Amino acid sequence: MTSTNPNPPTLNPVLKDFWRKPARNRVLYGGRSSSKSWDAAGIAIALAQTPQLKLRILCTRQFQNKIEESVYTLLKIQIERFGLKSQFAITNNKIININTGTEFIFYGLWRNIDEIKSLESIDIHWAEEAHLLNKEQWEIIDPTLRKEGSQHWIIFNPRLASDFVWQRFVVSPPPNTVVRKINYDENQFLSNTIIKVIEAAKYEDEDEYNHIYLGEPKTDDDRVIIKRSWIMSAIDAHKKLSIGTGGARRIGYDIADDGKDKNATVYVEGIVTLEIDQWQGVTDDLLGSCTRVYSNARKLQSDIYYDCIGVGASAGSKFKELNLNTRARIKYTPFRANGSIYKPDRDYEYGVINKDFFTNIKAQAWWTVADRFRNTHNAITKGQKFRDDELISISSDCKHIELLIDELSTPFKDFDSAGKVKVESKDDLAKRNVKSPNLAEAFIIAYSPIIEANIDYGLLL
Repeated sequence: MTSTNPNPPTLNPVLKDFWRKPARNRVLYGGRSSSKSWDAAGIAIALAQTPQLKLRILCTRQFQNKIEESVYTLLKIQIERFGLKSQFAITNNKIININTGTEFIFYGLWRNIDEIKSLESIDIHWAEEAHLLNKEQWEIIDPTLRKEGSQHWIIFNPRLASDFVWQRFVVSPPPNTVVRKINYDENQFLSNTIIKVIEAAKYEDEDEYNHIYLGEPKTDDDRVIIKRSWIMSAIDAHKKLSIGTGGARRIGYDIADDGKDKNATVYVEGIVTLEIDQWQGVTDDLLGSCTRVYSNARKLQSDIYYDCIGVGASAGSKFKELNLNTRARIKYTPFRANGSIYKPDRDYEYGVINKDFFTNIKAQAWWTVADRFRNTHNAITKGQKFRDDELISISSDCKHIELLIDELSTPFKDFDSAGKVKVESKDDLAKRNVKSPNLAEAFIIAYSPIIEANIDYGLLL
């Protein structure tokens, strides 16, 4: 790389192998002050200076209302630091190397994802602050890079352990991916001032220090109804707290709305979730899906609690028919998400009764389950004492447990015009690119506070 500066700034040498190793996806993550973005900018400028290497580099971030919010400013600074200002044409929306023709273009994903899909001849996609990148965007961007040897640079500070980028590129990276974690302690260029700031942060709040400066993803989002850390504490909590699996047996059944949706069931015995299942929904095969649930209920000697809104409205007649045909006595209880509050005049908390706190039975069910998860977390981590029926547990032997954890820790708290709590709607979840949480809904139904009401055997007397 040519330079008019006799002593150009040096890139972080610990990342030399990371940049040299051939890969389709380069994933660089960690905490603040670790040199990730500065190094990427330096490498990009060096590549732009390489003779006979005319590149097209797409620089993205999730939200970009103006060019200054992109890596545009960072690239300008690096060009000046390397003494290469005369080698680049810097316009209002592009940076182009005059000698090689390499160009940098800048897009915000949120507003321009369809436009990005039509871009041609991209050599490098640099995704800055990539923790906000979602699955749907990735499925558009990845095939957009069709050139031989094209690659993604995915650079981010981890946010939540449930984020798509963390799960896709750190927990289970795809083939031809090189992943590197780097933190401030590998940055040779930090000033003593910032090092002291970081040390003070560790002293003040070590958990926050671990997240901000050591790049550890958080398990919680304060906007959610059920915190991820609470759910993690509940995994095998019955074993940790020496609680048996005996008790009422029930299957929560969330019925698929259409062919793209999935049916889901959660089997609970006492306070413990023992089985989780899901299968593709087929609108015209409700009888087949109901029969599958019914057969499992007979095998487990369990009651059924089912979503009765939409397609599920006719599930009750299917269960009644099956009871009549088999002469069995399987109880089936409908759960209507927008239904009335259970025990409306009972205190939810001191001085506040249920009907004044919850919008509907769905909100009541989610908050009741959240309370049980929080109690379990406090019992496990702090030794607090609760009745068994105030706790909850999920067996680690369950299938789909990772998906259930993600789904339960996804919906946000919401409020109606009267200030009563409600659950984030499926439409609002869709706006966040979150699919319908079928397993979570089945789980909530299984632990719903209506389990003692509206029981129907479907038998001829």
